[in-house]
Amino acid sequence: MNTMTNDHPATAELSSTTMDSPVGELTLVASAAGLRAVLFHAERPDRVTVGPITNTDPAADEILDRAVQQLREYFAGDRHEFDLPLDPVGTDFQQQAWMELRRIPYGQTISYGEQAKRLGDVRKSRAVGAANARNPIGIVVPCHRVVGAGGALTGFGGGLEAKAWLLNHEAGVSDLGL
Repeated sequence: MNTMTNDHPATAELSSTTMDSPVGELTLVASAAGLRAVLFHAERPDRVTVGPITNTDPAADEILDRAVQQLREYFAGDRHEFDLPLDPVGTDFQQQAWMELRRIPYGQTISYGEQAKRLGDVRKSRAVGAANARNPIGIVVPCHRVVGAGGALTGFGGGLEAKAWLLNHEAGVSDLGL
């Protein structure tokens, strides 16, 4: 199931887990409806709001188990697309921007201007950048695939080193040291 919903309140019961990855420790958060967040250890704690973690929902735990497995496959180079229900909380515009991120193929990049154009208004590249900055589900919703004009690496919740690592990983570059 490759869906993004915004039908569930930010106050839904949430579960979380952590996992080690080549880009550092990741914290995954899920509701019973889907994956709510993939957070990088080094990012600002106020970048996204996920809600209180209760760790009491078996359905959320099952989603977290699937997410960990799929992320491990991604980091091993065996997975190019994620097949998880998603439950990010955001405005209608943010939801549209995040859905467009999911259309960027593995190993490819686009500019913020191109993403804005795909959303119907090339003049909204700054708004797109702001929406991408609030993307709570990094890697799975691949905001790392959006770059500045001319291919410059710009903002990323996990830091520019992590963004570069993810892009190099997807490009098949063999020296992926962080």
